[in-house]
Amino acid sequence: MNDSRLYKISFINRDKVYDIFAKQVYESDLYGFLAVEEIVFGNASDIVIDPSEEKLKAEFSGVKRSFIPLHSIVRIDEVKERGTCKISDYEESDNISLFPGASSAADEEK
Repeated sequence: MNDSRLYKISFINRDKVYDIFAKQVYESDLYGFLAVEEIVFGNASDIVIDPSEEKLKAEFSGVKRSFIPLHSIVRIDEVKERGTCKISDYEESDNISLFPGASSAADEEK
């Protein structure tokens, strides 16, 4: 396996779009989940500190492997270099739509 591979994974979690970078992405033994290992964040020596990336770093601290539901995945790209990990608000558009699930059923009852 090539250790220099880096993947950008975009997924929806709690009405937010998460963009993270990881060295390993593969289909999990848990049915319907994608396994993500070795999440890559910026260096502590970076001059500009992004609060969104710091929030992600805190959320994934101590996590060896994360399992993301396949229906939450928006996109996976193999990239040459790491960009900015971020959390952004989900805005309904033609390109991204939420998979019908428990959250949409709860919204209909309101």
